[in-house]
Amino acid sequence: MPKLAAFPKGFIKQLVAGQMSIYEWIKLGNELNVDGLEFYNDFADVKDEKNWAQIRKAVEDTGMVIPMMCASPDFTIPDAQLRKKEIEKEIWSLEMSAALGAKYCRVLSGQRRKDITREEGMNYVVDSINACIPAAESLGITLIIENHYKDDFWTEPEFAQMMDVFVELVNRIPSPTFAVNFDPSNAIAAGEEPLELLEKVKHRVVTMHASDRYLANGTIEDLRKAEGGTAGYVSFFKHGVIGKGLNDYDAIFSTLKAVGFDSWISIEDGVDGMDQMHESADFLREKIKKYWPNYQPR
Repeated sequence: MPKLAAFPKGFIKQLVAGQMSIYEWIKLGNELNVDGLEFYNDFADVKDEKNWAQIRKAVEDTGMVIPMMCASPDFTIPDAQLRKKEIEKEIWSLEMSAALGAKYCRVLSGQRRKDITREEGMNYVVDSINACIPAAESLGITLIIENHYKDDFWTEPEFAQMMDVFVELVNRIPSPTFAVNFDPSNAIAAGEEPLELLEKVKHRVVTMHASDRYLANGTIEDLRKAEGGTAGYVSFFKHGVIGKGLNDYDAIFSTLKAVGFDSWISIEDGVDGMDQMHESADFLREKIKKYWPNYQPR
């Protein structure tokens, strides 16, 4: 049966900088009445291993769990020693995930650097993810690759942003410890159709980032021109209330239901305040209940 989690998209920079405590996020997340809270491996409080047990207890005392860890390794760095450091950080994120009780840890491909070819980048990424799989297996955690747009702290878009590259990458690593975290909005950012991508990877999807986006002005082509060389997201490509943007959640959930999806759906919203996140949570609870009638909201 699917369960609903929340990711603090609107507070990520404050949590990374230590301007907001992880306990403040736990309190706000608890008020959403969700089943779990997704974390990011660079949150200031979470980076200190001494805090892991206390943070896990604080979440579980509310009746929630930490199901998923967001990590953003950059595996397309040409320098082999620097790539090794990214692998080591991802393995550390897996260890963090296990200590916090998470069963899923995100992995990315890396930035789409202009000085590497597609095949060079693909080989870097496949080799790097394969180097992380033994640690994931030993810890009982599934690595989940997201069809990603651009990390908040990156200057270049995701190497595997485009559908053909993403699908090739997924197919090159058949391990059961490696699966897909589907984000429909990121397909829109790529100028592609989310349902087409979902159809190609639906049997590998084990988690989902539920989000909705809209263009405040301009077009997807304008977005593609503007995204390179700027840190984070382009300003006019906005997160909005889930259910009010460009995604067709009936089509998405019916596709997932048809292939037996029964895992975590994580709200990626709240950049304009918690009121929006509450509205998104309400929308998703009703939509999940429609397709999984036995779903019991917290």
